Amino acid sequence: MSLSVNHSPSRDDFAAMLEESFGGHESQEGSVIRGLVVAIEKDVAVIDIGLKTEGRIPLKEFVGPGREASLNVGDEVEVYLERVENALGEAVISRDKARREESWVKLERAFESGEKVNGVIFNQVKGGYTVDLDGAVAFLPRSQVDIRPVRDVTPLLNVPQPFQILKMDRRRGNIVVSRRTVLEETRAEARSELVANLEEGQVIEGVVKNITEYGAFVDLGGIDGLLHVTDMAWRRVNHPTDVVTIGQPVKVKIVKINHETHRISLGIKQLLADPWEGIAERYPVESRFSGRVTNITDYGAFVELEPGIEGLIHVSEMSWTKKNVHPGKIVSTSQEVEVQILEVDPVKRRISLGLKQTLQNPWESFSEKNPIGTEVEGEVKNKTEFGLFIGLDGDVDGMVHLTDLDWNRPGEQVIEEFKKGDTVRAVVLDVDVEKERISLGIKQLEGDPFADASDLKKGSTVTTEVLEVKDSGIEVKIVDTDMTSFIRRAELAGDRNEQRPERFSPGEKVDARVVQFDRKARRIQLSIKALEKAEEKEAIAQFGSADSGASLGDILGAALKKATEKK
Repeated sequence: MSLSVNHSPSRDDFAAMLEESFGGHESQEGSVIRGLVVAIEKDVAVIDIGLKTEGRIPLKEFVGPGREASLNVGDEVEVYLERVENALGEAVISRDKARREESWVKLERAFESGEKVNGVIFNQVKGGYTVDLDGAVAFLPRSQVDIRPVRDVTPLLNVPQPFQILKMDRRRGNIVVSRRTVLEETRAEARSELVANLEEGQVIEGVVKNITEYGAFVDLGGIDGLLHVTDMAWRRVNHPTDVVTIGQPVKVKIVKINHETHRISLGIKQLLADPWEGIAERYPVESRFSGRVTNITDYGAFVELEPGIEGLIHVSEMSWTKKNVHPGKIVSTSQEVEVQILEVDPVKRRISLGLKQTLQNPWESFSEKNPIGTEVEGEVKNKTEFGLFIGLDGDVDGMVHLTDLDWNRPGEQVIEEFKKGDTVRAVVLDVDVEKERISLGIKQLEGDPFADASDLKKGSTVTTEVLEVKDSGIEVKIVDTDMTSFIRRAELAGDRNEQRPERFSPGEKVDARVVQFDRKARRIQLSIKALEKAEEKEAIAQFGSADSGASLGDILGAALKKATEKK
C-alpha cells in the first residue's frame, strides 16, 4: 500500500458536509458513517467523523486479499461507528466492519437475484478455503473449487475471480460460495457454442484426453467426445489402450450428437470400409476356412476370420462327443483352427461356425466299421433305470436296453449283475447317425430260443425239468432248450386231489402238453392236465368206447399192455 499526503478540505468544510450528510441529525452508534482522512501517522489513519473527537483506524484495515488500495489525506472513507467516545476520549471506529456491513447488503441482494459476486481465496481451512468478498468472509468447500479435483490451489490464491453464493445466514455470519458452479455455467455456454458448430458425419481431429474401460474421451477443442471401444475398430478390441494412448492425436468421425445433453459419440472404424459388406459372398455356407481364436466364453469361442470379421463356434458345435465340457478345454486363445460356415447373418452381423463339422462324425465312422449284427466289446460306463451304457471305439457310447439283456429273465433283475467298469460283449442292433444313438443287445449273443423252437407248436408234448416249486404251481424248463414256462396248480393234474405242487421236486422230469405257443409274444403255456386228457382220449379212440362196456381202467390197461408188447 502506498500512502501519500495531499491537501485536504478545511475542517469547517467537512463539518458542513457531514451536517449535510446526516441531515442535521446526530450520528448514532452501530451505523456506517462517512469520515475524512485528516492525517496518516505510522500505521494508523486519523479519521474526522464530525464529532468532538477523531478516531483512529489501523492502516491494515484499508487493504486485504487481492486488494492494494492507496489512502491519502483528504480521502473520504466509510467507517463503522462503534462508540462515540472511549476512555481516552476518542471515537471507536472500524473500516473492516464498515466494509463488512456494506458487503453483506450487496451480497444479500446478489444472493436473492442469483448474481455472481467477486472474491479472493486467501486461506485454507478444514474442508475447504476462505474467500474475502470485499470485507465479508465466505467458506468455499473443497468440492466446489473446480469441476475436477484440484491438487494444488496455490495458483488460485489472492486472485480476484467470480463466485456463486450457495447459502448465506446473516444472523450466524455464514456464507457458502462455489467457484465450480461458475465454471460449469461458463463451460456449458462454451460447449453450446462448440456443439452448434458440429454436425453428425463430420470428420474432425482431436486429442485423446482420458481412457476408461469402455472407451476414450477425445478433446475436440474445448469439448469432449466419447470414442466407445466398439467404435475404435471393426475387429474385437479387448481394451481401448490396444488402439489409442493418452495425448495421441486422432482423426475421428462424429457418429451422433445430443444437442440437449451435449454428448458427442465418435468413431474411428467409421472412417474405414465396412468389412461386413458382401460377407455372404465371401463366406458361403458349408465352406471351410482357417481362423484364430480370439475369445473364449462359457457358451463358445470367437474366431477371427479376417480383421473385423469374427464368428462364434457355439459350444454345441465344438465336439461330436464332448457335450458338457467347457470350450476352454477344447480350444485355446490364439489357436489356429479350421471351421465350417454354418450360417451368415449380414443384418445382425453374425456368423455361426462349426468346429466338429471339420472332423468325421464318429457315429458315421462306427456305422461303417460295425454294421448291424456286428459283435463289439466295451466297458460299462453307466447304469440307468432303463439300461446300460457301453463305451465303444471312437469315443461313442451304445445303450443296451433292459429288454435286450436276457431272453427269459426280467431286465430289472439281470441289470443288477452288471457294474461300472465291467467289460462286456454285445451285438449292434441299430445305429441312428442323425440322433447320435447306438442300440446294442447282450441277449442277442445267444440264439433266440423261440426262434430255434421250430418243432414246437400247440398240441405237442414236451419233456420238462422242474426248476422251482411254488404254492401256485411249478417253474419248468423244456429239456434241450432255454425256454421256461410256469405250470399253474390247476394244470398239474386232471384229478383235483393230485393238483398239489409239493408232489414235484426240483430236477424231476415231467411231461406236459403245449396249450399255447405265441412266437411273436414270446409266450409258451404248458399243462400236465391237458396231456392226461389227450392221452385218455387217444386210448379210448384206439381200445374202446364209452358204449363198449369196458371201464376206463380196462382201456388204459390194454393200451399200456400194447405199448409194452411193442417194446
